[in-house]
Amino acid sequence: MRTFVGITLFVIIGLVTAVIFGFSSQFNNGQRVYDDEQSGLREQTVIRFSFVVAENTPKGQAAQEFARLVKLKTNDTIKVELFPNGTLYNEYDEVAALQQGSIQLIAPSFSNISEVVPEWMAMDLPFAFRNEEAVQQAFQGKIGSILMGKLESKGMIGLGLWANGFQQMTSNKRPLVELEDFRNLKFRILPSEVIEAQFRQLNATTVPIPFNKVYRSMESGEVDSGENTISNIYSRKLYQVQKYMTISNHAYLGYGVIMNKAFWDKLSAAQQKAVGEAMQEATAWANQNAIHLNSKQLDELKKTGQMDIHVLSDEERAEWEQALEPVYQEARAYVGQELIDAVNELRRHYK
Repeated sequence: MRTFVGITLFVIIGLVTAVIFGFSSQFNNGQRVYDDEQSGLREQTVIRFSFVVAENTPKGQAAQEFARLVKLKTNDTIKVELFPNGTLYNEYDEVAALQQGSIQLIAPSFSNISEVVPEWMAMDLPFAFRNEEAVQQAFQGKIGSILMGKLESKGMIGLGLWANGFQQMTSNKRPLVELEDFRNLKFRILPSEVIEAQFRQLNATTVPIPFNKVYRSMESGEVDSGENTISNIYSRKLYQVQKYMTISNHAYLGYGVIMNKAFWDKLSAAQQKAVGEAMQEATAWANQNAIHLNSKQLDELKKTGQMDIHVLSDEERAEWEQALEPVYQEARAYVGQELIDAVNELRRHYK
């Protein structure tokens, strides 16, 4: 009896197994359905691009344009994944993350790059650039070439220089017009010995704070003042916590677009060519877009009616510039004579 039951169970299990495999074979003979996200995954190279500002800023929009161009020029064999608003890394750890290969592409401010390559503080010098033409000459000429050349020994490759715009002074305490107005104010700054020296000359104190914490620091009173571009003031709604703004154009905020060198070296010559062309086109677009966006958002700021805006006169600008001239002497120790001379040559040209 037990033998009969055993044989019967064995037969039933065999039949069930045959049916299952039979149906499976039929199903496998049909067309396999792929998730669109997985299709072609093995052939696609991914560049993860981390940045700390919003997508509606000059940098954010430039990143989107770069991603679009890379997709177009590589027939979607290279994908640029964007991580805005410091979702992966902030200003303090993004350069180290890039050097370690945890991320492939970043676009830190000049000041943040200077934490690893001090010569980049040359771009923080006060009143270094008279106008947008001077900025572009710095980017495309001797200054940009020297700075980009300093990156490779640190495991990084410079692909481009992106504009954000001229920086303006803001405060929640009082208008900033006369030099004495700065005394004892506490400014949020990017980490830079040159920026610290600038505010020491103005008898103000400084606190380096990551960009994604600026609004909170101003709202809480941790700092009462700052320097930033129109687009950053507008996109992060800093006008809600800063009542006064002076259009000073005293400094320039821009970004070095930097790739991990080991990752770059693994790309084929054709891939490097396509990415380089995409960056060149994106950079030209980005730097024109930054000018347009800052102009447009200044108009929007005025419409809010939430800021008291003062534009420096030529006389006031000259007074500020003279007061900050000693910063250049101090900066020689950080950036070197060659870059100081290059910046001063540009200043004389556009005086």
